[in-house]
Amino acid sequence: MAKGNTNRIDELLASVTTDLMGDGHGALQDNSIRVERLLLDMVRPDPVQPRRVLPESIHLRFHNNHVTPTQALRELVQIVQIAARQRGRPFNSVLELLPKADDEHEEETPVNLSPEEQLLHDLVNLAVTIRDDGQVNPLTVVDVSQGVTRLFRIETGERRYWATWLLRDFIPNYTGDGMIPCIIIPERQSSVFRQAKENTARSGLTAVALARQAALLLLTVHGYEIPAYAVGNDFYRQALDLDLKSKREYTDTILSAMGGIKRGQFSHLKILLRLSDEALELADRHHIEEGKLRYVLNLAPEYHAEVVRQIIDFNLSVKQVKELCEGDGIHESEEKTDDISPSAVKVAKVAQAINSTTPQELARALIRQEGDVAIARARLQALRRLIGETERYLGEE
Repeated sequence: MAKGNTNRIDELLASVTTDLMGDGHGALQDNSIRVERLLLDMVRPDPVQPRRVLPESIHLRFHNNHVTPTQALRELVQIVQIAARQRGRPFNSVLELLPKADDEHEEETPVNLSPEEQLLHDLVNLAVTIRDDGQVNPLTVVDVSQGVTRLFRIETGERRYWATWLLRDFIPNYTGDGMIPCIIIPERQSSVFRQAKENTARSGLTAVALARQAALLLLTVHGYEIPAYAVGNDFYRQALDLDLKSKREYTDTILSAMGGIKRGQFSHLKILLRLSDEALELADRHHIEEGKLRYVLNLAPEYHAEVVRQIIDFNLSVKQVKELCEGDGIHESEEKTDDISPSAVKVAKVAQAINSTTPQELARALIRQEGDVAIARARLQALRRLIGETERYLGEE
């Protein structure tokens, strides 16, 4: 991995001033930093931004130029339409997602939304606010223009960017000019630290996003080149081999950019990058907290996604996740004999006795073993998936 210049890192750190982290007015005193209204087409989100606004699959295709912003949002809307239809809440226009102010019979019971439904709800709300009140907070963008081609990369404000696209292409009677107000920063003054400060200052940043943020800061101060294209989890995982000890002079700045957390918290977050790709995506989409995910790391990677699904499906508490992950049979340290683990042998023997066991007995045995109904259900769900995969495997033999 190419190493950057130490002086460049110092300049990045020096650029993180109190004024620039605040409302931006202090930054505007610098003549090289200006506010302009830019065409939406000239602005692009940061592909390495730790916070994911769009679902991972759409995020990657968008940054690989396989879909346009409009196509990316259309895919999101279609995903939400399918989820809403399955839950008996079909809609045609995205404006139908907003609550009706004159509906006196509006349900008091909160609706359980999927992550994609919640995302679209939030973007539609933001889009309508921009339509009614104007763009109050400009985006912060970095000027990455080359020659006569003007191009700007978003440093902060990606949700406002997508809400503006949604307003332009999906909300009827749009009367705007396709422009968006931006604070423009020269590329030399761009800063992952300022971006991190903005991320952690806002609500909704997931544990997985914080893990990516920690990795990005570590990679920066260790001189790694930060790419200008979409990256997978392996890019962030490079930080697993890095630490704060060897860059003590930057430790306080990094921890401050992460919201003033302690070193121990920083380490707990970074280590989440050891989760499998599928587990990371699930945990990110469903906002699974670090306190739950840390126990999943004790398992072999092939079990990560399965356990995260159980956390989501059964809304397991930290205590329940700990008990689930510390149960016998799925630890990475389990010894194998003749390429077959002892746990597989146990399950096979259970299959032999299946006709002598009633559902009621099995339920009571699971509850007695686990001491918790939710964990018992999680065990059954894992067993159901294991049996399904086993049947497919036997069919291929």
